[in-house]
Amino acid sequence: MKKKLIVLGILFAAFGFTKMNAQILSDKTMGALGKGVSGFTFSDADAAALAKESIAEMDANNPVAAATDGYSIRLNRLFGKHTSSEGVTLNYKVYLVKDINAFACADGSVRVFAGLMDIMDDNELLAVIGHEIGHVVNHDTRDAIKAAYKKEALLDAASSQSGKIETLTGSQLGKIGSAMIDSKHSRKQESQADTFSYDFMKKNGYDVNAVESAFRILQNLSESAEASFITKMMSSHPDSGKRADDAKKRAVKDGLYKEYIQQKIVNTAPAKTTTKAPAKATAKKTTTKKK
Repeated sequence: MKKKLIVLGILFAAFGFTKMNAQILSDKTMGALGKGVSGFTFSDADAAALAKESIAEMDANNPVAAATDGYSIRLNRLFGKHTSSEGVTLNYKVYLVKDINAFACADGSVRVFAGLMDIMDDNELLAVIGHEIGHVVNHDTRDAIKAAYKKEALLDAASSQSGKIETLTGSQLGKIGSAMIDSKHSRKQESQADTFSYDFMKKNGYDVNAVESAFRILQNLSESAEASFITKMMSSHPDSGKRADDAKKRAVKDGLYKEYIQQKIVNTAPAKTTTKAPAKATAKKTTTKKK
């Protein structure tokens, strides 16, 4: 698979929505859709329900690392202790693809691509995923789905139904998927997620200097041969270099700054050790002397 450099953030493939028929939105929300944007409401529960259905389809159509895979073992070792944050229940999986990406959904699902785990050590990975968790805790993922609804022509579909709508068709979900691909968090939301990441690292006793290091890696990627692609994808994000500088300033202010040295990256499962069964004791033969 050709390696693509994809910006960190929410990225849903359209195929993740095209096959689904799902009753996922509350009657109140769907009734509001039928009345138009002015009556449109979208709760955390609605966002989580939609995200849950979406991520299930994503998981079904992507190579998810098995629990015994080295990538899964590493991710669970790092985040097994972080199954909830600010009241949000989290779950983690690895997609065995070379893309450099991670995203979080409104239902607390966090998906990390193997390509990202190949270039970032444990602390850097904690910083990046801490950023993604920040988007969930700050309700950015909910707002992104809501924006997709308001952007797409789903209001026409809703208003054509009598009374309320109980089921979203695959076609409707396909429109949401396309809109989600185009949706981007605001620079303010990205900055707030960066702050959440730094605080997450500090609160849990991790090396906060890894936040700067992770952004330096992204900065170097943006200056690589595929810089034009990275620049386009990161147009809504603050400059990676500036984000790295901001993280460094916070560490200096907190008296925690030191130059970060990337640690060894291990994504392979530990070698299985086999223990030999103890040898069975053999009865000693005795001979009786003839008198």
